[in-house]
Amino acid sequence: MLDMLDRIIRENGLDNSRLSYEDKEKLAKSALGLTAQEAENAFSRAIVANRGLDGNAIRVIFDEKNQVIKKTGILEFIKANFTIDDIGGLENLKSWLIKRNNSWLDSARKYNIPAPKGVLITGIPGCGKSLTAKAMSAIWNLPLLKLDMGKIFSGIVGSSEENMRKAIATAEAVAPSILWVDEIEKGLSGVGGSGDSGTSNRILGTFLTWMQEKTAPVFVIATANNIRTLPPEVLRKGRFDEIFLWIFRLNQNGKRSLRCI
Repeated sequence: MLDMLDRIIRENGLDNSRLSYEDKEKLAKSALGLTAQEAENAFSRAIVANRGLDGNAIRVIFDEKNQVIKKTGILEFIKANFTIDDIGGLENLKSWLIKRNNSWLDSARKYNIPAPKGVLITGIPGCGKSLTAKAMSAIWNLPLLKLDMGKIFSGIVGSSEENMRKAIATAEAVAPSILWVDEIEKGLSGVGGSGDSGTSNRILGTFLTWMQEKTAPVFVIATANNIRTLPPEVLRKGRFDEIFLWIFRLNQNGKRSLRCI
């Protein structure tokens, strides 16, 4: 991808000094998961749209990736125009996210900085969990893929497990990316029951094994209203880097305030 990017810059007579090596690396990594022809088309569209090639070209490449993701029928590409300033409060969570920006680049790997695995955010409805997931796409400049657990389950024997493997393979193919699992506790509510012949258990096992062993830079952000209904193995250390919890606390005036810990 880097070689292709350099060739396109030369062939179009663009000013190579407008892009730093880090910008080139981000553009090249954002095109991963596309075929050579799709990537070349995306770079060319970005040149026409922006009258050159700069950091804003990533958005054009994301549009090209959207077409690839739509073909799976399982993952949904989320376009979010939110920024970190749209999130009120939650300074510890925002600080955690900002510190780990660009941790998937080769320059970070030279310093043995590991890419984060994911976070679990839990709290009452309306406290900003989904907003945080959407804002992360702008903070990290990565594509946001939403995994709907309802689309995973299918009536055909074996197809549910295949859908989960396909969703994981797609997220890894377009990596670095952010995989958002919204209301994860509802999608895994059937785990432990016998009504689905163990399908939920097999899907959970596949997902947890991938989260524990994955090497692709896919950051998982899961949101939940109540983690008490989640299987304990989901909360085990190593699945998620951190668990952020929204709670109510009483201030000095006796009024309740929402805090993130």
